[in-house]
Amino acid sequence: MAKGPTPGHGPLTGVRVVELAGIGPGPFAAMLLADLGADVVRVDRPGGAGLGIDPAHDLTNRNKRSVVLDLKSDEGPARVLDLVERADILVEGYRPGVAERLGVGPDACLARNPKLVYGRMTGWGQDGPLADRAGHDIAYIALTGTLSMIGEPDEPPTVPANLVGDYAGGSLYLVVGVLAALQHARAHGEGQVVDAAIVDGAAHLATMIHGMLAAGSWQDRRGANLLDGGCPFYGTYATSDGGHMAVGPLEGRFYAEFARLLGIADAFPDRWDLARWDELRAAVTERFLTRTRAEWTEVFAGTDACVAPVLSLTEAPHHPHLAARSTFVEHGGRTQPAPAPRFSATPVSVRTGPALPGADTEAVAADWDVPGLRPTPRD
Repeated sequence: MAKGPTPGHGPLTGVRVVELAGIGPGPFAAMLLADLGADVVRVDRPGGAGLGIDPAHDLTNRNKRSVVLDLKSDEGPARVLDLVERADILVEGYRPGVAERLGVGPDACLARNPKLVYGRMTGWGQDGPLADRAGHDIAYIALTGTLSMIGEPDEPPTVPANLVGDYAGGSLYLVVGVLAALQHARAHGEGQVVDAAIVDGAAHLATMIHGMLAAGSWQDRRGANLLDGGCPFYGTYATSDGGHMAVGPLEGRFYAEFARLLGIADAFPDRWDLARWDELRAAVTERFLTRTRAEWTEVFAGTDACVAPVLSLTEAPHHPHLAARSTFVEHGGRTQPAPAPRFSATPVSVRTGPALPGADTEAVAADWDVPGLRPTPRD
């Protein structure tokens, strides 16, 4: 069933967004705008994106609507520009120059709508020696130094799924950028292009670490620092049943409670004696292996020892705290993370399931007053 815009759901209610379909960080950024209440119309291509999951299960397309347009046809670009004329924001994730060749680049769009915020999501950015090269999350975080910090010191770096590059360094920075540019457009009547590159965002995420490096309090090698697993009281430990516990009592009073509950309070009075860190780690490892994950969870429950069980994706929604906050919700039979953050005056929610390609053409044509979206009747 085609969906109409839902009024009054989130702080971005009334904001119109055109998303040129892609994969990864672009769709996630558009989902975040949709979660916050924007009317996001995704322009899908005939035949799909070529890489992705079944559209019926693609949760990054929730709270959106979809039309199908062939941008390589004579009419496709014109219909996109019709949408652009009525939009506040456009999001695209093509390689540099592709949108221009299709006739929907920044110049064409801003000529049609001078107040438009044109958001560009790429890995390498719009310029530089690698701008035209293919890439994925892992390469972007590799070049920025971010990947080098993650993992054990004597093993290859650990791949953090695609969360650090695509979504943290990419999607979130694009959303910050387009919302900042939207504020400027509304105040000054001037649209602009937002160049969101994953390499820029991933590098920016490590600003504090670069400061620590400059101050001499961070070593430029993996597994040798306070926050990268090098510290024995900031890391993960296996339990007797093959589970894991996450440990992070950095402050003195929290560490004292941790050491008492773990049963090592009298063994290592000076936790900042780096020469004994390997010895301390061995002791913590040995203690955690004496009980199951559930047993250790019970030991540390209700304390400030900063210890938590490492839960799987399917376990997490059932944790009492996350359940109480409805951090995960069920919609259309699918358990999924709820929109974040939360707003006191303009609450957000999962309003609709994933937008199926082309399912909302008639509704969008009417709501956005773009009759050209409707298929031409055949004789």
